[in-house]
Amino acid sequence: MRRALFLCSRNRRRSPTAERLFLGWPGVEVASAGLAPDAEEPLTPDHLDGVGIIFVMERKHQAKLNRQFARQVRGARIVCLDIPDVYHFMQPELVDLLMTRVTPHLMRGRP
Repeated sequence: MRRALFLCSRNRRRSPTAERLFLGWPGVEVASAGLAPDAEEPLTPDHLDGVGIIFVMERKHQAKLNRQFARQVRGARIVCLDIPDVYHFMQPELVDLLMTRVTPHLMRGRP
C-alpha cells in the first residue's frame, strides 16, 4: 500500500479536505498535517515514515518541509498543488481543485 501525506499550514481546511476526499482510495493510505506550530495536527517525523508522495498546497510549504525535515523526506516525491489558502473545509471549489490536481498522481503506477 502506498502512503500519501497532505500538508498545509494549520491543517484546518485544505489538507484535511484532501485527506477526507482520498480516504479509502484503493491502494493508498492517506493522512494530513500542518507545518505551523499551532496546526490542528502538527507535522512530526512519524508522519513522514514510509510516505511515498507528499502533497503540499503552496511552494512555501515545500520550502519549509525541506528545511525542517530534509532527512525524512529524502526519497519521497513532493508535489506542489498551488492551492492558496482562500477556501473553507470541503468547499466545492476546493474539492474540484484537489480532485483535478491529485488524482493523476495517485493514478500513476496503478495497474
